[in-house]
Amino acid sequence: MPRSWPRPPDRKDPEFRKVEDIMNFVVHVFVFTSSNSGLWFFKILWRADWSWPMNFTLGWLGILLIHALYIFKLADYSVKSNG
Repeated sequence: MPRSWPRPPDRKDPEFRKVEDIMNFVVHVFVFTSSNSGLWFFKILWRADWSWPMNFTLGWLGILLIHALYIFKLADYSVKSNG
């Protein structure tokens, strides 16, 4: 991946769309890991008797996996012709 985009960014450019979607996914992964690690850290630190963190983590992980499935398997980044 280039450090800077070699041409003006355009969402109609399939290569740019793919890179942008992957970068959005990476941000999603970072937010997931930081939020969940903080949640579990405080649950363990406070010895809290919370039952919801497992459901929260598994639910968000499911959403994250669906996001990955879409980007890496289902999304069509081919050039579309007009007509």
